[in-house]
Amino acid sequence: MTDRAFVPHESVADALGAAEIAGALAAAGSAVTRNGSRGLLWAEPMVELERDGRRTAYGPLSPDDTGALEAHELGPVEDLLARQTRVIFGTCGTYAATDLEAYRAHGGYRTLETEPQRILDEVITAGLRGYGGAGFPAGRKWQTAAETEADQKYVIANADEGDSGTFADRLLMEGDPFLLLEGMQLAGRAIGATRGVIYLRSEYPLAADVLSQAIDIARADGILGEDFDVELFVGAGAYVCGEATALLESLEGKRGEVRTKPPPMAVRGLFGKPTVVNNVVTLCAVPWIVRHGGAAYAALGVGASTGTMPFQLSGNVRRGGLYELEFGVTLGELVNEWGGGTRSGRPVRAVQVGGPLGAYLTPRHFDTPMTYEALRAVDAEIGHGGVVVFDDTVDMAEQARYAFEFCALESCGKCTPCRIGSLRGAELIGQIQGGAGADRFDLLDDLCGVMEETSLCSVGSMTPKPVRSAIAHFPEDFGQLGAEERRRCV
Repeated sequence: MTDRAFVPHESVADALGAAEIAGALAAAGSAVTRNGSRGLLWAEPMVELERDGRRTAYGPLSPDDTGALEAHELGPVEDLLARQTRVIFGTCGTYAATDLEAYRAHGGYRTLETEPQRILDEVITAGLRGYGGAGFPAGRKWQTAAETEADQKYVIANADEGDSGTFADRLLMEGDPFLLLEGMQLAGRAIGATRGVIYLRSEYPLAADVLSQAIDIARADGILGEDFDVELFVGAGAYVCGEATALLESLEGKRGEVRTKPPPMAVRGLFGKPTVVNNVVTLCAVPWIVRHGGAAYAALGVGASTGTMPFQLSGNVRRGGLYELEFGVTLGELVNEWGGGTRSGRPVRAVQVGGPLGAYLTPRHFDTPMTYEALRAVDAEIGHGGVVVFDDTVDMAEQARYAFEFCALESCGKCTPCRIGSLRGAELIGQIQGGAGADRFDLLDDLCGVMEETSLCSVGSMTPKPVRSAIAHFPEDFGQLGAEERRRCV
């Protein structure tokens, strides 16, 4: 074998034996490159063979399959990705993650001399919204930080990707780390910051290794250094540190607890200095926007939901993975066309959108466009783009109780509604499952209202969303009480 083989060095692929496959291909005479993942996790480990400048994909493979790849051929890689709109993930998986020259050859680092005001203008024109969950306009946040006078400013990449069913940040960090570094540098240039920090969740050891190498390479090349430098900080594993102010507390060496607001972080953030906190996907969108113009990004998507979203499909789905598509694709298209329906072959019963604190939707919602506005119209949120599929064997009362139990485990404890309300909520769901009276629903409704209105952050205020949606759409799973009692909770 003399072809060049590309074998992902990525957490899922490695867990499934990619390193052994790479070794077998090398032993057979192939030149092997450990690239990032294309996001087609259902096909991992997926090997790409390059012949005459074209790559053909094969997968999923085991080390024993390397001598007979043809039986596992998936087709040209460009065909597998052709229907996606790869703006943010356009080069992820194309080359080895820490190959700086390959990154440059594919357009990387051509934007760093852009004037600060033009960077800001393009991000505002693009309508770029934070991909971390809230969807707040990135340009507005950057504008505030840029206009705030200070002797030190910070750019922080929130890489504490804690939502179950989400992995877009991880794929970018493991497969295209220089893209993140470039995005952070552009943000720093736009607001006048000289320091950047990547706050990485401890459960991503491969990303930590790849990012550390990329930072060292960029420093040695002179890209990072005196004008703008980046530090990698690995968190201790608290879900609440995905909330930006709790993240800042953790960075300052304190317990990861939510801060009260105002002032906004763009005015008073890390160590009291103006700070921009964006998640990894948001920052990785910026180089494309600056290179192609904000108007080109704004032309994608629907209405105020401009650009693309890296949707992450998981759960009971046939083709789980990441699919970068324009905002506006429907929920049904995601689940059935891209995901291929359930892995079990049974009917879809529920789909949770937006992470563990997101709403449960049903096949009746499959015509809903995946945009911020359309999902809010059905009492859901797009969050970080996670979509988790359940078949008709799921017990939705158990899912509702899990939402409270998750909150109880992950609450920082600072506010009573979240700390105590989550425990009482789990107890109430258990009583309802046991056939308790209608007064339990009244108490549950009151409890959810208090958590929604008075919790200090979204961990507490969002927990009622999966609970209320489960009761609203799957009342038959909540005992024998009448519809009127259940309706009080939704």
